[in-house]
Order: sequence, then C-alpha cells, then structure tokens
Amino acid sequence: MKKLIFTIALGCCSAFQAQAQTPTELLVTINSGNAQTQGMAMVLATQAMEQKAGVRVLLCSEGGQLAVKGKEGVVLKPRNVTPNQMLQGLMKNGAKVEVCALFLPNSGLQPTDLIEGVGVAKPADVAAYMLQGNVKNLTY
Repeated sequence: MKKLIFTIALGCCSAFQAQAQTPTELLVTINSGNAQTQGMAMVLATQAMEQKAGVRVLLCSEGGQLAVKGKEGVVLKPRNVTPNQMLQGLMKNGAKVEVCALFLPNSGLQPTDLIEGVGVAKPADVAAYMLQGNVKNLTY
C-alpha cells in the first residue's frame, strides 16, 4: 500500500513539474489608438517579460500606428515615456512585434514605413501561436 501511495505521489509531482517547465507566453493585441490604453498594454507586457514570459505583440487598426516610422505618441506619466518608446523597449528585450495582415493595405502604408524590427503577421501563424496551451491572450 505504501508503494502505491508513493508511486501516485511521485506521478503527481512529475506532472506538476512538467507543467511548471512549460514557459508562459503572452500575446498582446493592441487595437486601441488611446495612449493610456496602449501604455497599459506595454506596462503589463514589460512586467510579464520581466517575470520570464515570452512576449509577442500584435498591432492592429489604430494600434498599428505605434509601429509607423515618425509617429511620436503622447508622453505618459509617471515615467514620461510614450507607448512607442515602451514598444521599442519591449523589442530591445526580445519581444516579437508585428502588425496585422490587414493594417498596411488598409492604411496606404508599405512594410518600409514600419520601424525596424516590426514584421507583418501571417494569420495562420498567429492563430497557431494563440492556440498553444501555454499562451495567454490580452487584447487592448
């Protein structure tokens, strides 16, 4: 009986350990053009990254403007940075950033209009990523 209990306990511990080893990923989709909303998305993404989560940012609609060259954005307190600057900080720390596939053709922009390091998302790739069990989704 003791062996059975030990075996069950060992199996449970192994399952929890395997689950704990799966790194958490965070997909942050930003649609809003509101600077405070964009800023909060960036703050939470930065915090997740600092807590060792992988971060992927998808910029759609007005949120896509964060990735356009020459767009400065609104300075937000208390750190006195723009959502654009926060996005670039995320990228510098390894976040993958893309604009939605619909953004460029519906904005009259080209890939060359995007800041360096921002790609154009492929819907099938984003969908496959979202459906992974270790991915959390936040939409702003």
